[in-house]
Amino acid sequence: MAARQQMTVTTTQRLALNTGLAASLRMLKADAAGLTRYLEEAAAENPSLVITKPERAPADWLPRWTSAFAPPSVETAAGATPSLIAHVMAEMDRRITDRAQRSIAGHFLEALEPSGWLGRSVAAIAQDAGCSVAVAEAVLALLQQGEPRGLFARSLAECLRLQADEVGALDPPMAVMLDHLDLLATGDLAALARRAKVPEAEIKARLRIIRGFNPKPGAAFVQGAAPLREPDLIVRAVAGTWQIALNGSALPSVTLATDRKAAGRAAARSLVTMIAERNNTLLLVGQEVLWRQEAALKAGLGAVVPLRMTDVAAATGLAESTISRVVAGTAVDTPHGTWWLRHLFSRDMGDGTSSVAVRDRLAALIAREDAARPLSDDALAASLSEGGVQIARRTVAKYRCLLRIPAAHARRVTPPRKAAPKG
Repeated sequence: MAARQQMTVTTTQRLALNTGLAASLRMLKADAAGLTRYLEEAAAENPSLVITKPERAPADWLPRWTSAFAPPSVETAAGATPSLIAHVMAEMDRRITDRAQRSIAGHFLEALEPSGWLGRSVAAIAQDAGCSVAVAEAVLALLQQGEPRGLFARSLAECLRLQADEVGALDPPMAVMLDHLDLLATGDLAALARRAKVPEAEIKARLRIIRGFNPKPGAAFVQGAAPLREPDLIVRAVAGTWQIALNGSALPSVTLATDRKAAGRAAARSLVTMIAERNNTLLLVGQEVLWRQEAALKAGLGAVVPLRMTDVAAATGLAESTISRVVAGTAVDTPHGTWWLRHLFSRDMGDGTSSVAVRDRLAALIAREDAARPLSDDALAASLSEGGVQIARRTVAKYRCLLRIPAAHARRVTPPRKAAPKG
């Protein structure tokens, strides 16, 4: 029997995004660096679009550096975070094989601060370790070669010097700048140029290099920390109120060309409008989130309260999907460091306690534990549940992995032996 061809008509539904909507969604999800690249590509193809990179004043590089130039805070009194200690121990295993040197390195590890800097002098550490200062300095030099570069620095200047040396930028003018960080903090580039005996343009070129360094390499191991980059939002306490603003130095300005007859003017005008809407939406969402998390701005991540995207969507009149896109890659510079905005959303663990606060308490418990007898997940769960919120052992294990903290057996540190006194 011959096959017969048959024609049928069916109805299907398909959602298609037009070019403008797709571009708008891309902008909502992009961070400042990604959006800058997108705009530069668009300007290269459209003569009606003018991209002007921000003219950065010397102080524009300060947002995530402010605390590095400030006097030591209470943070310096606390020990390094558990995840930082675990990372450094792994680096020690790779770089230090001599038993005597590992014993001395253990004393340096005890003096490590959350910032990644040393909290005690080498002379004091050498005395505790029962070795000479010269031997302790040699061990310190090995530790300072670990990643990320800048760990175990004794000052901000040494931290930056280690990073400049790693990238091959430690020339005489750079050395002068690092020796006079007070002038750099105040933006007195002319004085630095006179001291370095180079044109001011040379100082500005090296300032751009310093902008890419991390003043507190240990802070990258704290929960909620954003990677090294320009923040999208800046929040500061001014006269008792919190001021939240876009980081103007992180994004170029977008305008239309003066030539009205240039091709692509309609597309350029549409892009300018979308950028303005993106910035307004980002600021609106950022303000709502940060105002709701005012306690965290004052006391740190341990004070984060439960917050859902539906709550912010209802308050701003935006769709929940829009909130999700806006906070996806947004970093905010706060008095406690640079955080991911998304990290300030947290589910309620019960009794108004957020999961972020529980993770912060978990990290604090492990930081205070006896390194020779670290707490098991069961013991940690019992301690966390004392506040009225029941925390299961599997939840502790999950959060511990999120914080990059190893299990108890891997956290155990054998106390370094003190050398017997000579004579």
